[in-house]
Amino acid sequence: MNDAALSAEHYAQMAAAIRYLRAQQAQQPSLAEVAAQVGLSEFHFQRLFSRWVGVSPKRFLQFLTKERAKASLKASQSLLEASFSAGLSGPGRLHDLLVTCEAMSPGEIKAQGAGLTIGFGAACSPFGAVLLAWTARGLCHLAFFDDDGALAQAELQRLWPQAQMCAEQGAAQAYAMRIFAPAGHRQPLNLLLRGSNFQLQVWQALLATQPGQVLGYAQLASLAGKPKAARAVGSALAANTLGFLIPCHRVIRETGEVGQFRWGSERKELMQGWEAAHTICDKRSAE
Repeated sequence: MNDAALSAEHYAQMAAAIRYLRAQQAQQPSLAEVAAQVGLSEFHFQRLFSRWVGVSPKRFLQFLTKERAKASLKASQSLLEASFSAGLSGPGRLHDLLVTCEAMSPGEIKAQGAGLTIGFGAACSPFGAVLLAWTARGLCHLAFFDDDGALAQAELQRLWPQAQMCAEQGAAQAYAMRIFAPAGHRQPLNLLLRGSNFQLQVWQALLATQPGQVLGYAQLASLAGKPKAARAVGSALAANTLGFLIPCHRVIRETGEVGQFRWGSERKELMQGWEAAHTICDKRSAE
């Protein structure tokens, strides 16, 4: 089994574990119970989960509770105010990875990729298999998939029908290693965004948030400078084709529910828990 297939299998097992943990939150299931649900020994499950997430399943469960989500939403209000006062309503830091964004012009978007050469390839990530695509100006696509990747690749082709596509697996894996590298080993990354002015405002506002932070749709609308456009924010999130890098997984419902996600609610929760756990670990390492 190759790395991408193994990664997809492991992600499926982690997603199943998260579904079980979510359903059994009140009972606080033991390690043995969760391991049995995904068909692994306790030892193997503990190792796999800790490698994937960075903390134990029991600790991870604490990051997924609704009450914690509600508390995080309240805490986010002061963080958002701090972001405004610091002038961080535009592109900012993501995982200590300095992200530089460049927007395509309306003419370039209308051309549907004509004259562009786009490199692409599948790679492994902490959240399963991922399809990456890039131009000379930066990454333009990051989509997760759970099958053989054919549908993900078809979507990429649909978004850029006039572009010349060039498969480069080695480069894709190199990009993945940069994106998901441990703290202290991350390198600057350029993103090429295609969207309306409103969508760009929403995505740039998301880049001003911090790893481990969650916020509601109304909070994001305010951060984007459109406080009355909370409903339209959802459409902008759905149009995001740079998963994880444009961190729409940080947006939850005001009730504390995780809400919908283009690449699956289990993956969204895994990202939230992974960020929260790694943020704590990074702080401890810095002390």
